Amino acid sequence: MSENTSSHPKGLYVLYSTEMWERFNFYGMRALLSLFLVNALAFKQTDASILYGGFLGLSYLTTMAGGYISDRYLGNRNCILIGGFIMAIGQIFMFSSASSFEMDISLAQNLMWGGLFFLIIGNGFFKPNISSMVGQLYRKGDNRLDAAFTIFYMGINTGALLGMLICPFLGDVKVDGIRVLDAFKWGFFAAGTAMLIGTVSFYFLKNKFIVDPDGLPVGEKPFSNKENTPVDGETEKAEFSSKSIFSAVVLFFILVFTFHFLFITEEPNIIKDWIYPVIYSSGLSLAFLIITDKTITSVERNRILVMYIISFFVIFFWASFEQAGSSLTFIADQQTDLHFLGIELPPSSVQNANSFFIILLAFPFSWLWIWLNKRGLEPNSPAKQAIGLLLLSIGYLIIASQIKDLGNNKLGVIWLIVMYLFHTMGELCLSPIGLSLVSKLAPKRFSSLLMGVWFLANAAGYALAGTLGALLPPAEAVVGQVNFPSFLGFEIHNLYEFFMLFVTLTGIAAIILYTLAIGPLKRMMHGIR
Repeated sequence: MSENTSSHPKGLYVLYSTEMWERFNFYGMRALLSLFLVNALAFKQTDASILYGGFLGLSYLTTMAGGYISDRYLGNRNCILIGGFIMAIGQIFMFSSASSFEMDISLAQNLMWGGLFFLIIGNGFFKPNISSMVGQLYRKGDNRLDAAFTIFYMGINTGALLGMLICPFLGDVKVDGIRVLDAFKWGFFAAGTAMLIGTVSFYFLKNKFIVDPDGLPVGEKPFSNKENTPVDGETEKAEFSSKSIFSAVVLFFILVFTFHFLFITEEPNIIKDWIYPVIYSSGLSLAFLIITDKTITSVERNRILVMYIISFFVIFFWASFEQAGSSLTFIADQQTDLHFLGIELPPSSVQNANSFFIILLAFPFSWLWIWLNKRGLEPNSPAKQAIGLLLLSIGYLIIASQIKDLGNNKLGVIWLIVMYLFHTMGELCLSPIGLSLVSKLAPKRFSSLLMGVWFLANAAGYALAGTLGALLPPAEAVVGQVNFPSFLGFEIHNLYEFFMLFVTLTGIAAIILYTLAIGPLKRMMHGIR
């Protein structure tokens, strides 16, 4: 059967639009969350940062369960529909919380917890399944896959751009310099509406367009046909022994308690003390379980180990990148001159520069990889991700240099925008390339589950982002009069030291990963780039 190898299947654009509306929902709500917690629900800034990291981490932790349920029982399509409707319910709870806090703050806080719970569960069903479906639209080894994931990634950021433009416009409102707290509910309402649009449109378009190169449906319930025949010579079903499952469960509980006692501090916080350890332990335990599967060949094992190694470094990227919705939003709100091109930006909207730059640069980056490939100069996927970490480090270095001698003056918002430009270029080198790499390296019987492992690395990064975001020093602090936050024994007294923490973490990670990428990881991928 002939196929057009220059253009992309129409199913890619259906997945693009579905993901776009879901990301509108997720990022629009995320832009408001930290400010809503502090200003409407009376949270401390440090507690809001920890909750923010826990929410994002759990949202990606549940992708493990979503990937497993899809692979074994429901299939990608059904999980996407279930997840979409559950997230819409979550936004109803958030709207209700933002509508009731002035009358009963305790009720509003409980509604907020309910809303976050539904959003976390819904994202777990939705996220790994729509990403893994992109790879199934193409044949194994199709050289358009990196470009396809970059296009898909632009859909993610088109939704994020719209969400972080419209939701703050409706929900993060100030009149005469005073925040209108009642407006938060309209931001959450817009996010929920977008989620419904995306879910309903996917329901009506999926059967016609979500098909593989041979025209067969993609994402159906697993093993729906009578003959469980191998595809592309691969075994179709994983075989986890009872011993492996038991060992993974035991390992999980050992790791949870180990991380718990490592992280415990004088100020108890259930998210930091228990949820974060669960997130870290889940990724490690699942990684252990998959690698013990009896059907894995030596080549498959090497390729899976490459994914695990890269996933470790990805944690440092997302821990630094995801300051956008917590510490960087607080800095934008309290320590930044927000006047830009004659208007005053809502603090929660500044992070939207990332989505704007993604849309601006997604296709150029896609073309750049093709251009380099034709000349034999394209870096392999792990090297691209190391470059992404380096660009993130440079972004923080630029803003650290601007903040160093600022004194009592406010930071110009243009420097936050420049920082987000470098963060965006780093993200384009790392995130869509990572999604593509999972599709290339993962055996088909583990496609969604290993996508879940990849998102668990994101989850661990988001949890670490909450821990690091809580290190933001007070806006007005005097040495000797304030207990400054500390990291690994070093006190953080000011914004310069806070930003240099991220410069150091991501810079060191970039150097180590690049060294591995051009050596052992290249060999372990067995010809896949």
